[in-house]
Amino acid sequence: MIKQSMNITEKLISDFKANEALVLSGSTDFIRETRLDAFESFKKQGMPTIHDEEWRFTDISDHIKPEYIYQFEHSKNEIELKDIFRCDVPDLNTIVITLMNGWFPTNFAPELPDGIIICSMADAINKYPELVNKHFANHQNYKENGLIALNTAFARDGIFIYIPDNVVFESPIQFINVVHSTEDLIIHQRNMIIAGKNSQVTIVVCDHSLFFNKSFVNSVTEVVAEENSKVNIYNIQNSSNNTSMFSSTNIIQKKYSSVLVNTITLHGGFIRNNTHVLMDEEFCEVNLFGLYLTDREQHVDNHTVIEHAKPNCTSNEKYKGILNEQSKCVFNGKVLVHKDAQKTNAFQSNNNILMTDEAKINSQPQLEIYADDVKCSHGATTGQLDKEALFYLRSRGINEDEARMMLMYSFAAEIINKIKIGRLRDRIDDLVSKRLRGELSRCNNCMVKCY
Repeated sequence: MIKQSMNITEKLISDFKANEALVLSGSTDFIRETRLDAFESFKKQGMPTIHDEEWRFTDISDHIKPEYIYQFEHSKNEIELKDIFRCDVPDLNTIVITLMNGWFPTNFAPELPDGIIICSMADAINKYPELVNKHFANHQNYKENGLIALNTAFARDGIFIYIPDNVVFESPIQFINVVHSTEDLIIHQRNMIIAGKNSQVTIVVCDHSLFFNKSFVNSVTEVVAEENSKVNIYNIQNSSNNTSMFSSTNIIQKKYSSVLVNTITLHGGFIRNNTHVLMDEEFCEVNLFGLYLTDREQHVDNHTVIEHAKPNCTSNEKYKGILNEQSKCVFNGKVLVHKDAQKTNAFQSNNNILMTDEAKINSQPQLEIYADDVKCSHGATTGQLDKEALFYLRSRGINEDEARMMLMYSFAAEIINKIKIGRLRDRIDDLVSKRLRGELSRCNNCMVKCY
């Protein structure tokens, strides 16, 4: 029985101490030491609050409670997700991995070519320590973020992907994060994606809930794009409104690498996306895109940091939101240009449409520049649907609801069209259209066509 006076930070500290041997089991010495250090860091920081500058518009206190439980071990009653959960986009050839409550499936054993590795994070820690130790928690600064520290200490599984040098992997890798429980859960999931020199890989991520119990998903993903690699990541967030999520993605880029991240948020009661990009060598390119469609009392917070640490790098960032009813959103985008990062090109924008007087957006685009030979711009707009455009459509015989729908879709299409996989783009286009019409009340089992 949890004491009524115990808050969530005290509960998590107590859980870790009670299960420390289990949490640290199966870890290398390096991982074990890192977990313990992260736990000490969490004890000092605790959970973020609105008194922290980076969280002043996002109150997490109502979205994670001491009553939430963490599954320290893989469920012994693992269900056959394939019997209740099927995904299909015609002619989209993907490798599909379905993780339940943050745990990698025990029956995943595909034949992978060219030395490609896709396995559980738990297995990778022991089988490939030279890869994991080099990057685990080296780029995610858990000493400055309590939730990342919490994940680093607790997370026992997730997905590990390694694409060797000179391998172009044509098939997208799709992993589906499913919350499936009759209890209120806190889920810690750790992912690592490493793209070797001259490699290419596309990742499709879908977040989904099968039950309407409350959950808090704390997910941390580390992405390494080695020299001349190309990494495309599509995040489709479409969980129930009882799901709360903190998703942190940290990307480090080497010379001539190219990274694209496109995050489309359709559903989810509370979502905080942290994306941090470090362009650590010359001639890197990163493209960050986001689209969030919110209603009811949804809260979506996108925080991004792009660090231009070396010269001759380019970043493009565009986030768009359509806010309805009493929903609230936050955009905080920072472009940091270091002193030596001459010849930097950086472009950032955030555009929002408020459909009601109650909807609210806090938008804070930022530039912090210490070099003098750069081209940088940023901006933000917030408003309502264009009345003149609406009048024009209605004067052509289009009813008001359909005209509003057409304008909203036109606004969102710019981000949808950044999806480079044609079949996936068509499916997302369909889901966004349904969402805007109010026909998509919850996820249709994932972001692709399901039955």
